[in-house]
Amino acid sequence: MAREIRTVAVVGAGVIGAGWAARCLHRGIDVVVTDVSADAERGLREVVSNAEPALNQLSLAPRKEKGTLSFTTSLAEAVSKADFVQENAPEREDLKRNLLAEISKHAAPDVIIASSSSGLLPTIIQADCTHPERVLIGHPFNPVYLLPLVEVLGGEKTGPQFIEDAMAFYSSIGMKPLKVRKEIEGYISDRLQEALWREALHMVADGVATTDEIDQAVIYGPGLRWAFMGTCLTFHLAGGEQGMRHMLEQFGPALELPWTKLKAPELTDQLIDRMVEGTQQQADGYSIRDLEQLRDNCLVSIMQSLRSFNYASGNVLKEDDERQYEQTSGSTEWADGDDLSRPLDLHGDKVHPEWVDYNNHMTESRYLQVFGDASDALFRYVGVNAEYHANGNSYYTVETHINNILEVAAHEPLRVTTQLLGLDDKRLHFYHRMYNSKDNSLLATAEQMVLHVDMKAGKACPAKPEILNVLGKILDAHKKLPAPERLSRQMMVPPPK
Repeated sequence: MAREIRTVAVVGAGVIGAGWAARCLHRGIDVVVTDVSADAERGLREVVSNAEPALNQLSLAPRKEKGTLSFTTSLAEAVSKADFVQENAPEREDLKRNLLAEISKHAAPDVIIASSSSGLLPTIIQADCTHPERVLIGHPFNPVYLLPLVEVLGGEKTGPQFIEDAMAFYSSIGMKPLKVRKEIEGYISDRLQEALWREALHMVADGVATTDEIDQAVIYGPGLRWAFMGTCLTFHLAGGEQGMRHMLEQFGPALELPWTKLKAPELTDQLIDRMVEGTQQQADGYSIRDLEQLRDNCLVSIMQSLRSFNYASGNVLKEDDERQYEQTSGSTEWADGDDLSRPLDLHGDKVHPEWVDYNNHMTESRYLQVFGDASDALFRYVGVNAEYHANGNSYYTVETHINNILEVAAHEPLRVTTQLLGLDDKRLHFYHRMYNSKDNSLLATAEQMVLHVDMKAGKACPAKPEILNVLGKILDAHKKLPAPERLSRQMMVPPPK
């Protein structure tokens, strides 16, 4: 049985280590970070703090209370209390080999020790470890707290179960673990990145393009496709209806042309100067922290957009949100003694940056999205949860009337209340009010009618007795409330008198 992971030791407080800390803390896991330099704590806490806005925007699911962060210069102290160790030392074989051996002396025998190495062979760096069967590679991508990919591979002495347990842990913190099937330097992603990087250096060295022109060629073209479809599937589509085969028949001969130079160029002083000068011009006017937040906001927007298509990294985010909803649903389920003397207060959110239009106000479609999320919160509250859906039943919306009252800008906090109006064995009628929770101003209302359905049969059916029982108790209490002011409001232009 895999060890329950409540505390993670992060060895090395650089950019990658701090990214691991931010991700784990946000998932309610305690993190103890160790570094040989006491001064590293300041940068660590800066990165963790700087990551918080993006992490808060990324997920729609409720979160556990954040974990606690501590720092020590004692390696033994950090790893001896950990349930999982993530090492992030500089990419030097001798350093990592010695460090992992030292970690293994102090970590409990069943604790996984994962290295964030970006290319070293696990067989070599685990060679001197105590219990080397639990030592493996867990290679993330920067920023670790946002990008879901982590490449996982073991060495000759790594036990298969430890690899599976590591992948399960990474999944539990919202990542996409990719098992590397063969031990190879650079693994998968970095070998691809390295090929592109070397070609970029050649083009700068030969005066073919500047650093800015190379980045534009990626940002506005293939980079957008790579974000959700990768290279192979993109080329498969390039073959039309016949797919990859036709693509290779048509474009395969080009592979023999001298289009690329895979051998790295000599890093001359001139090439180094060109690379430095070019990137400095691109970053003009932005601090590193500014660029980090700009990058984070862009990544959040892309991933949230892909979430609506249930595809690529958006699918990882959606599945993780569903797990989080299930884990936290117990705190939002109806129970005897709940206060029903007022409308239910079950859903809160904020206006995400990607939700606003050119006037910086929330777009019309997002009002419906927020009300829909509030309806989902109502369903979960009365017991219409994932288990209920798995048994083939759900409520489907059949009619919605929205009244937009006030505009609301990006980042403003939202709160939605729900009042039940009517119920029979198949239908449920309720009323949402959306407020700006900063000043409690009413922003919009939505009146909805939903129909209980048998999803397999594709037709309406009575809701389960336990659901109707809870809804009935809420409705009995809500009948005592004043009728909503815009209930059953008719939309019309009065005829002339």
